[in-house]
Amino acid sequence: MFVAFLVADLLVFLWWRYEKERKYDAQITAAAARYHVDPALIKAVIWQESRFDAQARGGAGEIGLMQVREDAALEWANSERLRAFTKTELFNPTKNVMAGTFYLTKLLKRYRKTDNPLPYALADYNAGRGNVLRWNKGEGSTNSGVFLTQIDFPTTKLYAESVIRRFRHYQGQIKQPS
Repeated sequence: MFVAFLVADLLVFLWWRYEKERKYDAQITAAAARYHVDPALIKAVIWQESRFDAQARGGAGEIGLMQVREDAALEWANSERLRAFTKTELFNPTKNVMAGTFYLTKLLKRYRKTDNPLPYALADYNAGRGNVLRWNKGEGSTNSGVFLTQIDFPTTKLYAESVIRRFRHYQGQIKQPS
């Protein structure tokens, strides 16, 4: 009897987790189409940043699913010609995913001359451009494998590696925009 309850609880938990991870797929695919980013990458960043909690708040003022900061959100709002945008609108999942994806796209473009812009962009998303400039010296300026070894913030290195693993996990699970 106990085993049956345990199995039932496990199945409920797995169903809940599956549904939680799919809840924002419409917003993710819309942002992926708008900014030409793989939706699996957006979903992986959301997983890492907030575990799909639209009300999440970070210690440095980050808000929502993608933990977007106000300055990045205002840059997005200006580029989209949204007037009277306020940071509280980042609790809106659609706006948060659009703003976060806009910013992620900007970072991916920033490092397009490397062999793989993803680790650079993720390190920038997590620790900022100033730190990436410190870490992308020598061979690490274009070789993403070397770059990852030069990251001296263990949490940022783990962040980038974790998002990349989750990105691979989500690939093929969410529809690519056409």
